[in-house]
Amino acid sequence: MTKPDILQVGPYPDWDQVPLDETFNMHKYFEASDPAGFLNAVGATVKGIATRGELGANRAMIEACPNLEVISVYGVGFDAVDLQACRERGIRVTNTPDVLTNDVADLGVAMMLVQSRGMIGAEAWVRDGSWQEKGLYPLQSRVWGKTAGVLGLGRIGFEVAKRLAGFDLKIAYSDVSAKDYARDWSFVSDPVELARKSDFLFVTLAASAETRHIVNKDVIEAVGPQGMIINISRASNIDEEALLEALESNRLGSAALDVFEGEPALNPRFLELNNVLLQPHHASGTFETRKAMGKLVRDNLKAHFAGQDLLTPVL
Repeated sequence: MTKPDILQVGPYPDWDQVPLDETFNMHKYFEASDPAGFLNAVGATVKGIATRGELGANRAMIEACPNLEVISVYGVGFDAVDLQACRERGIRVTNTPDVLTNDVADLGVAMMLVQSRGMIGAEAWVRDGSWQEKGLYPLQSRVWGKTAGVLGLGRIGFEVAKRLAGFDLKIAYSDVSAKDYARDWSFVSDPVELARKSDFLFVTLAASAETRHIVNKDVIEAVGPQGMIINISRASNIDEEALLEALESNRLGSAALDVFEGEPALNPRFLELNNVLLQPHHASGTFETRKAMGKLVRDNLKAHFAGQDLLTPVL
């Protein structure tokens, strides 16, 4: 049986690369010294694209592959894929939801705890001798008993809220509508009002043109000088300039961020702040989850070319 030709946009770990190479003819776009020339040479043979959430597939790439049938995204986010171009050509799109939900929720809650209790600074306080020389570490803020707002009560938002409830936080959330499965939590339709009620505002909604900068200046300042914003979704959901200004002026108390515009080359202003916890977009970064994500990428591709239903279709 002839192996389908797949355009591979970015590298994968060996545990994914080996079975991909065994099953498909993988054309490694990320290794090309002349990407445009590479696409021109192999595009007509390509039937599928394997990409990562942050890399996606733009219109130019899609149009360079006239026989493209399916795009399989390694990650839950698919906002970097030109869905309109896919709709025009009848191209199927899949992602890897569910398998990363719990790890992302874990990191979001961990970020809140670490930032609230000043654990990064406290660890340095021990290591640099300050504990012995200066005494006790400065007091920090408690978590339990406060209110957490969850902006976007989808898969990840729901798991975040479940975990927060275990820390005796009051839970409020905002989504397109109230959810039957969240009757014990308070529904707040307006993001600004949700922010105003929240000591901790978790951003967990999917990224789209409609949600771009949904966390704007008004939302950020509604969280206030004692509050914290935690983003484990996509950078585009927050107005990063407004966030930086609020952190620099202390109109926002603090932030904990796993995603950034232009990452990994984040705005250097973040590096000057002592009221923000910075993480390298690794919320799904466990061995177990990354292996499950890679398997789902492969399984979606195999299902498509076997004429079977896609496991996790987006389009």
